[in-house]
Amino acid sequence: MPRVIFYTAATLNGFLADESDSLEWLFAVPGGEGGGDDFARFLDGVGVLVQGSSTYEWVVRQEDLIAHPEKWPGYYGDRPTWVMTTRELPGVAGADIRFARGSVVDVWPDIRTAAGDRDVWVVGGGDLAGQFADAGLLDEVRLSIAPATLVAGKPLLPRNLGSDRLRLESVRQNGQFAELVYAVGS
Repeated sequence: MPRVIFYTAATLNGFLADESDSLEWLFAVPGGEGGGDDFARFLDGVGVLVQGSSTYEWVVRQEDLIAHPEKWPGYYGDRPTWVMTTRELPGVAGADIRFARGSVVDVWPDIRTAAGDRDVWVVGGGDLAGQFADAGLLDEVRLSIAPATLVAGKPLLPRNLGSDRLRLESVRQNGQFAELVYAVGS
């Protein structure tokens, strides 16, 4: 069965995005554009991506993917991507994007089947990762803490998850980022 991993970056004070759902703060940090060998290894193990509508819309808008769909593989490759949404959203030509409504539990059988023996990456946002945690489906949180703060924005994980559910697996420095990996229990 695939593992479900919430792999993300947050500000020092726990925000994923600013009040306008922008990640510009992240790309202002040296190394914030991602990449590197560790990320490439992680992505090699991913069979499916899941993201919320705000994350999807930001990426589509930021990279102008409707006009330039050829950029999509540079982000996510040819992996199927589920976008959890309550609204009609435009697709990216040639990308395997599956829009879904409702509970992650309802969509989970299809996601699990598509992932096969590879992992599921919850790209964002925090509420979506929280829905996986609520359903007992979230296995791991991989968090890069950036040397930046925001006055307000979208919280990392808007849920109460106590130390009885989170176990620190590793800590390391990657440039200006502190990388934490937590196993998530039920």
